[in-house]
Amino acid sequence: MGLSWQQGPLSTGAIGRFLVPEPLPKRLLYVEPLRRRMRVRFGGIWIADSEHVFLLFEPGRYPVAYFPETDVSPHTLERTEHTTQHPDLGLTSWYSVRADEQHIAPRGAWQHTSLPAHASELQARVAFAWRAMDAFYEEDERIVGHAADPYHRIDIRQASRNLVVRHGDRIIADTKRPLVLYESGFAPRWYVPRADIDESALSPVKLQTFCPYKGLCSYYTIGDARQAAWSYPDAYPGVGRISNLVSFEPDIVSVYLDGIQLHLEPGQTVVPHGPDRNLDVAEVVPANNHE
Repeated sequence: MGLSWQQGPLSTGAIGRFLVPEPLPKRLLYVEPLRRRMRVRFGGIWIADSEHVFLLFEPGRYPVAYFPETDVSPHTLERTEHTTQHPDLGLTSWYSVRADEQHIAPRGAWQHTSLPAHASELQARVAFAWRAMDAFYEEDERIVGHAADPYHRIDIRQASRNLVVRHGDRIIADTKRPLVLYESGFAPRWYVPRADIDESALSPVKLQTFCPYKGLCSYYTIGDARQAAWSYPDAYPGVGRISNLVSFEPDIVSVYLDGIQLHLEPGQTVVPHGPDRNLDVAEVVPANNHE
C-alpha cells in the first residue's frame, strides 16, 4: 500500500523500478511532514496532540507517526530499561505510557536515541505503539489500523465486460456490470452485484478482517472452496460503491473476464504486517464514533 507496503516503490516487493544508472540501497527510508493535526487517546485522555507529526516510511511496513516530544503530555512517558537496535536508525529506547495508575502501557512508545546525521528529522520525536493506545485521530475522526498513507489511493470504475465465476460445473456469477477496484500496491479486484450471483452457492464463514481504507470484510465458502469470496457489507463512504458487492478469489475458484481466465497476480496476496498486524476486529465497530 502506498510508498512502502505491498508493491509500493519503497517496498521490498516493488512492481516497478527507479530508472537510475546505479543500484539503489536495498532499504530506502523516507520521512515527511504529515501536515494534518493528529492526536492520541489513552486512558480516557488525550496524551499527544500535534500539527507537526512526521511520517516514517520503512520498507515492508505501514507508515509510522512520530510526534515532537513537546506535543506529548508531561509525565506521560516513563523510560524503561528496554532498548532495541534499529537496522537503519540505531539505538531505540522504549517507554511506558501512563495516563494514570490504572492505565499503563508497558513499551507503549519508543524513540530513536542515537540517530545518524542523515535522519535528524526524527530527533526528539516519539512514536506510539498503535495497538497499545486507545485510539488515534486526525482532527475529530478516528483513524483505525495504522497511520493513513497519503500515497495510498483507491479508484473504482464501472465496466461492461463479461465476468463469469465458476466452481466445477456450476456458474456462481455471471455479470456484464462488474466494478473494478484499483488500489495502490495491489492488482485489480473485480466486484459483482448480488443480483448477478447465485447466492445459494455462498456459505458465510465466521472470519472477518479489516482494511483501514475499505472497512470490515466478510468471507464466503463456495462448496469445498474455502474463503473463495468476500464482501464489504458496509464499506467506508469513500468506497461505498462496493458495499455489499462480492469479489471472488481467482486462485480458489475459476474467474473469467471476457472469456479469459484470471489468475492470482503479484500484489493480490495480502500479508498482515506492521504495527496493526494483530488488530482486533472488535475495535473497528466504534471506529467512526467520536470520543
